[in-house]
Amino acid sequence: MQLETYISDLLYRYDCVTISGFGAFLSHRISAKLDESSNSFYPPKKVLSFNEQLQHNDGLLPNYIAEVEKIPYEVAVQKIAKYVKTIKSYLIQGETITFNNIGELVLNTEGKINFEPSYQINYLTDAFGLSQFMSSNISREAYKKEIETIEKVIPISITPEKRKARPYLKYAAIAVIALGLGGFVASNYYINQIEAQNQIAQEEANQQLDAKVQEATFVISNPLPAATLTIEKQTGNYHIVAGAFRVEENSNKKVEQLQALGFKARKIGMNKYGLHEVVYASYSDRIEALQALRQIKNENNPEAWLLVKDLN
Repeated sequence: MQLETYISDLLYRYDCVTISGFGAFLSHRISAKLDESSNSFYPPKKVLSFNEQLQHNDGLLPNYIAEVEKIPYEVAVQKIAKYVKTIKSYLIQGETITFNNIGELVLNTEGKINFEPSYQINYLTDAFGLSQFMSSNISREAYKKEIETIEKVIPISITPEKRKARPYLKYAAIAVIALGLGGFVASNYYINQIEAQNQIAQEEANQQLDAKVQEATFVISNPLPAATLTIEKQTGNYHIVAGAFRVEENSNKKVEQLQALGFKARKIGMNKYGLHEVVYASYSDRIEALQALRQIKNENNPEAWLLVKDLN
């Protein structure tokens, strides 16, 4: 029995998954952070831990196994107990127990279980598609300070030039101003006349165009028969997510790839982070969705996960 697969599925939706008689895997959310020393940005995520003291059966794990494998609840409890017995025997012998995508367990010198979490998967569904990235340093040049430094070294002074009085220049300047004003008034009058003529011509052209449109009549003597298309609409609140993309064009390509493989793939919109989500298919029945998820994870994409959401 691949117990770690069932635990991994539940960790996406629950903060505590207990293995009866053994311990519990816990998850808690940490916010996004920025490492200023390396200019690295880390998205929000769930951090896993293990508590050996929580061994009481809360029914979550056996119920899930019973639903997926279609077996009675009591049989699921017995399978878990048998698996726990095997794990404990391996730990006593000094072996390290590895839970795929969860972490490693080993006994320390005091006989207690030490847990080393795996960082390959982020179980925080809200951060799906986000990854760590680094930003290059931004160098800023203080040009203002450089100018101030130059001005201190080389001061700039302006000395007005003394000129002799020339009365005739004053009359010449008045004449130039008068000529300029006259030309400006004449130019404005000419431009206004051109704009008025253009407006009249535009109105006449619009009237002629309206008349042509009203006279036009389109008659189809032999219309083609109407085509009827039957489109299967996917419904249900259980969606198997294939990925989320920042660029919508990439999400369209992903849909085409999955449809070429035979999946009923589609886009279900954008999440609150602005990512376009693509699903393999949507289901109304939870058990059917879980069975399809297991098959997809085994045969197509181990990183696929189940989203429970009402899209109406």
